[in-house]
Amino acid sequence: MSEDASAAWEVAGDSQFPVNNGQLCIKGWTSASLLGHAERLTTPLLRTTTGTLAPAGWDEALDFVADGFRRIKETHGPQAIGLFGSGALSNEKAYLLGKFARLAVGTPHMDYNGRYCMSSAAGAGNKAFGIDRGLPFPVSDIAEAEVILLVGANTADTLPPIMQWFDRQKANGGRLIVADPRRTATARTADLHLSLVPGSDLALANGLLFIAIEERLINEPYIAARTVGFESVRRAVLTYDPPTVERLTGVSEASLRKTVRWLASVDSAMILSGRGPEQQSKGVDSVLAFINLALALGKVGKPASGFGTLTGQGNGQGGREHGQKADQLPGYRLIEVDAHREAVAKVWGVDPATLPRKGKSAYELLDSLGPDGGIRGLMVMGSNVAVASPNAGHIINRLKSLELLAVCDSFLNETSANAHVVFPVYQWAEEEGTMTNLEGRVIRRRVAAEAPFGVRGDIDVLRGLAERLGCGEKFAFYSPREVFDEFRRATAGGVADYSGISYDRIDAEEGVFWPCPSEDHPGTPRLFAERFGHPDGKAKFHAVEHRAAGEEPDAEYPLYLTTGRYKEHYNSGAQTRMVGTLTNAQPQPRAQLHPHLAARLGAESGSILVLETRRGRAEFAADVTHDVRADTIFVPFHWGGKSAVNMLTNPALDPTSRMPEFKVAAVRVAAVYPPKEVIA
Repeated sequence: MSEDASAAWEVAGDSQFPVNNGQLCIKGWTSASLLGHAERLTTPLLRTTTGTLAPAGWDEALDFVADGFRRIKETHGPQAIGLFGSGALSNEKAYLLGKFARLAVGTPHMDYNGRYCMSSAAGAGNKAFGIDRGLPFPVSDIAEAEVILLVGANTADTLPPIMQWFDRQKANGGRLIVADPRRTATARTADLHLSLVPGSDLALANGLLFIAIEERLINEPYIAARTVGFESVRRAVLTYDPPTVERLTGVSEASLRKTVRWLASVDSAMILSGRGPEQQSKGVDSVLAFINLALALGKVGKPASGFGTLTGQGNGQGGREHGQKADQLPGYRLIEVDAHREAVAKVWGVDPATLPRKGKSAYELLDSLGPDGGIRGLMVMGSNVAVASPNAGHIINRLKSLELLAVCDSFLNETSANAHVVFPVYQWAEEEGTMTNLEGRVIRRRVAAEAPFGVRGDIDVLRGLAERLGCGEKFAFYSPREVFDEFRRATAGGVADYSGISYDRIDAEEGVFWPCPSEDHPGTPRLFAERFGHPDGKAKFHAVEHRAAGEEPDAEYPLYLTTGRYKEHYNSGAQTRMVGTLTNAQPQPRAQLHPHLAARLGAESGSILVLETRRGRAEFAADVTHDVRADTIFVPFHWGGKSAVNMLTNPALDPTSRMPEFKVAAVRVAAVYPPKEVIA
């Protein structure tokens, strides 16, 4: 965790930028310390015959990976190679990585860590609205909403700059309802906290809609004019009466009725979801159930109203639009739709028949690594899959079985510990590019610091590999701007159309909202005011039923395990765990448990808990608090090693989004040790 004290960079927010008004979270304020960090990688590393990673030249490292890819393709076919990207990549890099997978390698197996973040919300949005954009309105609309239901999101810790809009909403007389198994920092600001059982979000939403129908609070004219499919939903929720829903969710009938009445009684109301309902094996259906409620109340498409999801990663929105997902091509096109393939193939100058079809989703891709699974070579760009994936012990073993693992990153991490080659690449302040925020606003990253000697960009890595794989003319890009020019053309006519967006427009307009199909188009800050994305212009209801999680507590594993974030750390913690300010504030993960559960276990704050699921065990210091349900243990997921909670999480997948079930697992406390005792 050593940091270079001589680093001269400082980070400050832009007080004129309309999204955060100059506010940053603690991770943003401290991010400059990584630029001069003593552990920064500045030369490629190549695994030696003795098993260690040793410095190598760029040509040697690129040759090694290209030769490995070529050997694997010749022996086992291109489908034996996988690519894994990140929601932290710029739009340009996400686009180019997807193109590299399909053209230079020819593999269908291209996915990214956003599959673990936004895929369920995206799947539901596409089904219901015909389009997926996290917020179909500017974030500033939050301040104008009279009532907000926030489901499974702790924005005070995970998106602190956004809390200013919730604060303004409260100052304007608005009400906030938070549904979360924990009394989080966000829940403590709420007017009403619904402390629901983990995994019961879908039952909660159906129960709220039952009450809305029963009390005649639904908007029948809106339903008739702007939606289809409501009658099947009306029938489906008939069994979700308040006593049943109270039993399933633990939320009282009084709170259920208050929630519906608050939402229905005002002109402007929002329902916003986070990872809580989404990171489940029924995540898409859970989100659809809340969309059903928003549509039935007639709120979607109205001013300061509607349904939205709070995107997690820095480019979580743009990262899922332009070809990193196994089923997608740029512009939110689908790789299985022939017309979409033809449009992109024309820009790329290839026969659409040569493009591979849909490949494996993130967890399925990683689960297929090694000779037994069929994927023998993998390149990872900007993701620490060894910590971020569910059933992480299994994934680490899969990584170890690869013939070739190449990693592009700025620091070593738990994934590169198993790599054959590590490419040192630029950090956020060392290259330009575009990102798309949670509102669908395309913004620009500018160069603010000079990269250390010996470091290259991800675009340079892809160009160097493509040249060696005989595809160099398709990747002759020497700057992000050059990539963006082609990227704009590749998105033209797609759902996420960026063709009218330029770097100059972004600078002049403080970002441009997609879709923006021409340079004289103003962009689209608000969707759905007049029509939805389906051909008939109407939103679609979907009848969905509550079902058990992939794994429920039982006699052997009697408790719920759920996971989440600390405000001081980010995702796998690969970088934030290297910042002294952040690690001093949160040096280790702590397992939150209720005092009643702690008393039964003989535990106190600081006790070492050994948690065990059917997949593995991990150790955490106890944090005894009333802020969590008595049947639930909460652990943050930013650490690897023996304190990696993802050693315990369940890889049960949603059938549509292929999202793993990070938020629900059955767990037991296998042992309790005194505070600070060292466990052999």
